[in-house]
Amino acid sequence: MPQTDRPTLVAVAHGSRDPRAVRTVSALLDRVRELRPGLDVRLGHIELNEPLLGDTLAALPARGVLVPLLLSRGYHVKHDLPLAAAAHPGAQLRVAEPLGPHPLLVEALCSRLAEAGFRPEDGTSRSAGVVLASAGSRDPDSAVDTRRTADLLSERLGGVPVVPAYASALTPTVPTAVRALTARGRHRIAVASYFAAPGLFAARSAAAAPWVAAEPLGAHPALARLLLHRYDEALSRSQAPQGLELAAA
Repeated sequence: MPQTDRPTLVAVAHGSRDPRAVRTVSALLDRVRELRPGLDVRLGHIELNEPLLGDTLAALPARGVLVPLLLSRGYHVKHDLPLAAAAHPGAQLRVAEPLGPHPLLVEALCSRLAEAGFRPEDGTSRSAGVVLASAGSRDPDSAVDTRRTADLLSERLGGVPVVPAYASALTPTVPTAVRALTARGRHRIAVASYFAAPGLFAARSAAAAPWVAAEPLGAHPALARLLLHRYDEALSRSQAPQGLELAAA
């Protein structure tokens, strides 16, 4: 299908009071457009920033795929996005899976850690450890997804212990996870920022790092590829023998 005939990719960001967040997401979507020229790519926020998701959907052509810039399952993915799609019954909309867990996220996390100073030899050090700092959610599936990402990251780093930690809603907090690793004899502890964009939670998590703290995932090329992967997955699920049929999720 020619790119101009494909459904619009609507990237759904949470929204943040940090002005860097909108700039970061916009840069990420520019990368997506470079990877898929001709594809209509638009942005909608759940709250705090414009354009809000409802406004983006109201201005859509007939078809669209909502791709959450969210790293795990949770209330927004399970409830807010399907409700937003259902509020526009005249459009043919589908909600894609959240970004994580996925190996491309691990690729981006490793890259950000390397930029912060985490070296390949740290992966073989008995003194190294990593805290995977994420936002947190009361939805148990969100914690399952974050733990899975922590396991994948540990494997990618050669078996370095990776402890998931949370900025809200769940325990352990980042400082608690740091203390737990220290008690295990791990004194070179890095914080991996499991956030799509800069914001308050990312800043607080980085401030708790006793050694190095990685930047949020941001406009990393692997994240842009992952957005398109989730978009393509959603279209594949909706493919029917009679042609492409999209339904509100």
